[in-house]
Amino acid sequence: MASCPRPLLIQPSSCATRCRRVGLRFRITALAIAVFALLVGVLPLPEPAFASLDNDRYDGNIYALYAGNGSLVPPRSSLPQALQERRVALLVYYLDDASVSKRFAPVVSELQRLWGNSVELIPLTTDLLQGRPDQGAADPAHYWKGVIPQVVVIDQDGRVVFDASGQVDVDTINAAVSKATGIPLGPDQLSSSTVSFNELNSEVVPRR
Repeated sequence: MASCPRPLLIQPSSCATRCRRVGLRFRITALAIAVFALLVGVLPLPEPAFASLDNDRYDGNIYALYAGNGSLVPPRSSLPQALQERRVALLVYYLDDASVSKRFAPVVSELQRLWGNSVELIPLTTDLLQGRPDQGAADPAHYWKGVIPQVVVIDQDGRVVFDASGQVDVDTINAAVSKATGIPLGPDQLSSSTVSFNELNSEVVPRR
């Protein structure tokens, strides 16, 4: 008995197979791009944050950012410790999110350079002082007048010898610290000026 011939199997050409694969990749890529575009259009993107001296936005540690000196906070000592050890205390009241404090940061850094071993320089953010009852002469809230920046110099006997607010001239503060400590002013402490060396950072340098 004669058998029926087996049907001829026709294999697709390799060219057609490659075309189908390329088409599939194209469709997958197009779908991924469409999904990404949809997500970008729906999800909120964070706005870029730029540090600036001219706004009251929190940028971080103002002394590290605007004076290149992150060692000022936290202060190495407290007012009660300074009074107990009969050391001159130099209090600086500030806020990290205040443009006036940002501009004053280089002055505070310069005070540390000039007087760091002779006085207790104590920068204090006023966030913790607002609305707090006065607890006496050893409490920083006792001297704060509700403004920033504010600089207070207290001598070894606990007497306030200097109290000023605003962009206080560093030479004026130097004179007050010299009076409180009894240390004569050096040549680089008599006349200074603030110089900006980029859009964010400034430093106080002696006038030539």
